Amino acid sequence: MPPRRRPPWWPETEPWPPPMAAGGWGGPPWWGPGWRRGGMRRGFGCLITMLATLIVSVGVLVLWLLASLFGLAAEGPLAYLARPAALVVLFVGFVALIVGIRVARGVARPLSELVDAAGRVEAGDYSVRVPESPRARGELRGLGRAFNAMAARLETEDATRRRLLADVSHELRTPLAVIQGNLEALLDGVYPPDEAHLRPILDETRVLERLVDDLRTLSLADSGVLPLHREPTEPAVLLEDVAAAHRANASAVSIDIRVDVDPGLPTLDIDPVRMKQVVSNLVENAIRAMPSGGSITLSARQDPGAIQVEVSDTGPGIAPDLHSTLFDRFTKSSGSRGSGLGLAIARAIVTAHGGTIDASSGPGGVGTTLRISLPTSPS
Repeated sequence: MPPRRRPPWWPETEPWPPPMAAGGWGGPPWWGPGWRRGGMRRGFGCLITMLATLIVSVGVLVLWLLASLFGLAAEGPLAYLARPAALVVLFVGFVALIVGIRVARGVARPLSELVDAAGRVEAGDYSVRVPESPRARGELRGLGRAFNAMAARLETEDATRRRLLADVSHELRTPLAVIQGNLEALLDGVYPPDEAHLRPILDETRVLERLVDDLRTLSLADSGVLPLHREPTEPAVLLEDVAAAHRANASAVSIDIRVDVDPGLPTLDIDPVRMKQVVSNLVENAIRAMPSGGSITLSARQDPGAIQVEVSDTGPGIAPDLHSTLFDRFTKSSGSRGSGLGLAIARAIVTAHGGTIDASSGPGGVGTTLRISLPTSPS
């Protein structure tokens, strides 16, 4: 039997497999490398053996007492050995009973704690944890750690779900209030139903549509079913297309967009539509954050086994309080009018391609560089 893999919940400070579990969980095999037995199986086996020994001991003692009462087998050498033999067997049975009780208590108490904790989790209390006893057997310690890891993950996901619902409610409130207010004014005759008063309603519906699309993209990415239509894509063509799509808006605020791609880069097996969405989002964020007269550089270079795509700007940089949560959902600066989902979606799409994305500020906190690393071979 091949050795078990190291579980993700096993502490880094403890060796794997455990020192007493070279042949399997809980201890070495009974004999030979081909028969792997777990410590819990041995524990129950010892308990059954001890109980059987106790039953045999009591049976022998009862037979000896009956023989003594009724005068059976009162003569001969066996009669002289019956009493001490019965006492020895009784003593062994008593010891077996004590050891069996200790083994049973060592197994029953952790299992009882697990059952109680599972009931609390079922009731919605994800903060419950099972205490880890160093005297517990290997399987029970492992089971307790697995349960604690599961409870911690459920607690984190529950907190994320609650925060997500609160953030979504907050993001939906503003466009819905605008739509409702304008429609009521139109119905009451306060505003005439012309383009100037209908246009804001249409704009806010587009905001809602984009928010719903962003949430759907994140949901698909979280569940691992985000559709990717991969095809060979030239990094230079990808960046040039993004730059061309944003040059008009950038020129309107005196921002220059440049493309700097190393020659001879290999093609990437990616979804060009999704990756253009990622780079475009980074460029849009840079345009919104920069004052007039700045510049944005889209670059690509080759690293061992990957292509590094960078979007650099000369803007004010990343606020120090946003560094740790920059790619989290609904994270945005105080003056941002976006939903705060753009960078979270960018990370989800890049991760689905098997790549990574990170951000850094320039010297003195001036300027921002978003760096995307995409593998040259599909993952």
